[in-house]
Parts: sequence; structure tokens; C-alpha cells
Amino acid sequence: MAGNNGEREEWGSRFGFIMAAAGSAVGLGNIWRFPYITGKYGGAAFVLVYLAIVFIIGISVMIAEFAMGRNAKLDPVGTMTKLGNTKPGGKAWGVVGWMGFLCAFVILSYYSVIAGWTLSYMFKSLGSLMTEINANSDAAGAIFGAFIGNPVQPIIFHAIVMAIVTYVIYRGIGSGIEKSCKILMPLLFVILLLLIARSVTLDGASKGLEFYLKPDFSKLTGEGVLAAVGQGFYSLSLAMGIMITYGSYIKKDEYIPGTARTIVFLDTLVAIMAGLVIFPAAFAYNVDAGAGAGLTFITLPIVFAKMPMGAVFSFAFFALLFIAAITSSFSLFEVSVAFAKDEFGWDRKKSAIVMGIAITLFGFLSSLSQGELGAKGALLNIHGKDFLTVVDFLTNNVIMPIGGILIAVFVGWFWHKEAHKELTNDGKFTFSLYTAWLWICRILAPVTIAIIFWNGLTW
Repeated sequence: MAGNNGEREEWGSRFGFIMAAAGSAVGLGNIWRFPYITGKYGGAAFVLVYLAIVFIIGISVMIAEFAMGRNAKLDPVGTMTKLGNTKPGGKAWGVVGWMGFLCAFVILSYYSVIAGWTLSYMFKSLGSLMTEINANSDAAGAIFGAFIGNPVQPIIFHAIVMAIVTYVIYRGIGSGIEKSCKILMPLLFVILLLLIARSVTLDGASKGLEFYLKPDFSKLTGEGVLAAVGQGFYSLSLAMGIMITYGSYIKKDEYIPGTARTIVFLDTLVAIMAGLVIFPAAFAYNVDAGAGAGLTFITLPIVFAKMPMGAVFSFAFFALLFIAAITSSFSLFEVSVAFAKDEFGWDRKKSAIVMGIAITLFGFLSSLSQGELGAKGALLNIHGKDFLTVVDFLTNNVIMPIGGILIAVFVGWFWHKEAHKELTNDGKFTFSLYTAWLWICRILAPVTIAIIFWNGLTW
């Protein structure tokens, strides 16, 4: 390990850090996946289970990652190697850091492809998309299929997204990530409020609100509970090296548990607000809110096409998605840049450029796998699955859960004394829930995440 190159950068303000970390946690999973799986598993009852998981399991692992990152002041690989060096298992704990780095690198390679789709649909919304769909709603699926199957257009938008991300990270923590998120995150909430106001005032919206906000536990199945557990864990950007990396930039006088609560609250608030956009509109226009991934790029454009000023609201919705995707991309990319800085001794500019090019090129595989090339086999089609689906499965269903289990076990059983000092700022603060947090890390979190892992192994 080369060690970090020069003095460690820090967040300029608590607000800036919270906006950046919340921007990382708030992603496509909040605005796209949360509403559709809520629709699939029965509405409000699912939401209650999700909230319990987020505020018990999710926040506990987030606190653990922040504490490790701030203590070590290194990237995930360096952090796990340094902290594990004097513990049972020794430097082998560094493997957990490598898993986080690998997740962040691979996830960004296809996440930026999907972010590119949202950017494209922003422009399409103001073009002919609404007119074409309004004339023939069945055309929505064909339009989306033709776009992602094009070997050139999605790659161009993917490259644009990666260029934006690389530029922001190139500028550093304060001038890049923090400054951008201070603007983008408040803008995200403004757009959400605009869309909610439009959605809840549609004729028939009340049925959607009732479905979303009135619990009906008879609709909540065992499969739905597991889905809530999984969504609660994945929605907070855990076990990807992100929160360890962001934690390494936290100032020593910051009270980590309080900050984590604020971040989790904001992340959850966005997910809940996204449901207030989608369910009233879906019920008002009699479309299936549990329609899966197609809800975003096929079903919702049909809804917008039927609305007065639909093009404007469609543009706003995809702008919302793009902001959520780009702020998450900043954090994913920062993991790779911090790794290159700390492990290779490169400066930030070189790290951003080299890693940006590498991730962009690797992302071509995910983009091309969605078209005819992906159907022809070889690298783009693996055992009947396209490349994007395969790498998504391996990172989200295999590597991340294993990493989450090992992080919780490491902190709960081997690093808890050091964690206590970090979380109380050497006694300056009182972390009244420390004992509960410790046993969540020791037992509840590993068992719960293991259930997610086992359940997610279905290919």
C-alpha cells in the first residue's frame, strides 16, 4: 500500500457532507425501484417494513462504515487492511475492502449507462416522445427498446455522464462533490415537490394515495418482507466502499451517529416522496404501479403523454432521475479515485482521468449487451443473460451482501472498542444507543443480510 498522497481532504461543512452522502444514498433505487416494488408487494404495509429495516439495520452498518473510514483516513482497501492488521485474520480483512472497490467500479460502469438513458429521455420528453406515445401508447415499449438496442446512441450518453462525473471528481471534495451536491440535492427536492403537486391533484389520485398510505397487512407476503429487507439495505449505498471513503473525509469533531440519522432520514424521505409522485398518477390513469423496470421508461411516459403539459412533467421526472443517478455516480467514482490515490500514490487529477477512462470503456459492454450484439453470445451474453444483468447480479446479490456481513462482523466483534471511541469522539459525546448498535452489528445485521444473500442467489 502506497499510503495516501499528501494531507487528506475534508468536507468543508456539515451541510455539504450531508448533501453529498445523501446524494450518494439517493439514487435510482429510491425513485425507480422503491415505488415499483412497493406496488408489487401491496403498498403501505411494505413501506412500514422497509422503514423498520432502514432505521435499524441500514443505519447501523452506515455508522460502522463512517467510523472505520474516519479512523483510517484511507480508501476501503487501505482502511480494511490497516484496521484489520492487528485483529484476528490480520491483513486478510483487506479482501473486504477489495470487494467494496470492485463493487463501486463495476456498478458505476453500468449505472452510468442507465443514467445515460435518463439523460436521453430528458431530451426526448421535449422532442417527439410525448406526441408519438399519445398517438399510440403501445409505441412506448418499442421506442425504449429501439433506443437501448442502438449500438451508438446509449454509448454516447453513457460517455457524457462519465465525462460529467470525472470532471466533478477531478475538481476534488470541496470544489467538486460538495459544491455540486449543495446545488443538485435541493434542486432534487424542488422537482419532487413540483411532481407531487401535479400527481396528487389528478382526478382519481386519491385511490393511489390510499393504496400507498393505508397499510393492508393481508397483502404483505413473506416474499414482500424479504424484498423490503433487501431494498432497505441496498438503498443506503452500503458495502460498496462508498461510506468508508466518504467517512475518511469527515472531520474529527463531527458526531457520526447524528449525521448518519440525518442522511438516512433524507434518503428515506426521497423514496417516500417518489411514491407520492408515482402512485396517484398510476391510479389516475389506470396503469400498473408494480410493472417492474418498464415502469420508468415505458409506463410513466404513457402517463405523462396523457397529462396536460405532459412534456414538461416528463422532462422534470427524468431530470429528477438524472440528478439522483449523477450524485450517486459521484460517490461510486470517488471510491475508485481514492483507491488510486491511496494505493498507487497518484494525485487526484491522474486518478480521475485514468479511472474515468477505464470505467467508461468497461461500461461499453453493458451498453452493447442490450442490443443485437448482446443476443449473439460471447462476452455480452453469459448463460442466456446479458452482460448488464450478469454484473448487476454479481455485485448486488453476491459481493455486496457478503461484504456487508463481514463489515458488521468485523466492527461488532473485533473493532468495537475503537468504534466506541470514534463514535463518541473520545468521550466528547454520548452515544446512548451504543449497546443496541453493537448487538445489531454482531447478530441482527449479519443474520438479516445473510437472509438477503441467500434469497438473492436465485439466478
